[in-house]
Amino acid sequence: MAQVATYALVLSRIMAAKLPGIDNRYAYVIYLMAGMIAWSLFAEVVNRSLTMFVDNGNLMKKMAFPRVCLPIIIGGSCLVNNLLLLVTAVGVFLLTGQPLSWVMLWLPLLMAINLAFALGLGLILGVLNVFVRDVAQVMTVVLQLWFWFTPIVYMPSIIPDRLRAVLEFNPMMHMAVAFQDVLLYGRTPGIPGLLVIAVAAAVLLLFSLVLFRRAVPEMVDVL
Repeated sequence: MAQVATYALVLSRIMAAKLPGIDNRYAYVIYLMAGMIAWSLFAEVVNRSLTMFVDNGNLMKKMAFPRVCLPIIIGGSCLVNNLLLLVTAVGVFLLTGQPLSWVMLWLPLLMAINLAFALGLGLILGVLNVFVRDVAQVMTVVLQLWFWFTPIVYMPSIIPDRLRAVLEFNPMMHMAVAFQDVLLYGRTPGIPGLLVIAVAAAVLLLFSLVLFRRAVPEMVDVL
């Protein structure tokens, strides 16, 4: 929320003009919050997954338990945090006069896809970080760059057409836009964009589970 407030104070006058058709002086704040709800779940899951096996190395060596519990616990706790952020955002929407719509019923599906995508990527990176400890440090920088390549602080419409075509390959762009469609514009999220990240989430999650299952014995030895 502090990050949203900072961007809103600095950029609201500039970016508000880029949101045509929204009759709300706080439109940019709502736009920001919608994008941050999408990003915060993804970033928190990935960040915590990066070191989940390294941090719990002693536990994995000394106790016999389903190792898959670790990403499940992380995913669950991050989801709770995201739900609390969503509740706070809804409170802000009500205070600023932003109408709530039935399309918010899309939010559980959007959050599920977002969580699956983040867990899939996070699990892969968490396994790799056991064997190559620099992965966590590199991903910290990558996530910062990834944030700025996702239309959360700015609108896709201000990006030149050539660069906008590149953004289409960013799954988190489609997720952020979907949240903005639902929470700001009160419309159904674009199905093609949603399918892109849903397919990416399914592929990543399946691959990560296969990789994790095969890597567990070696991970315990390395840890």
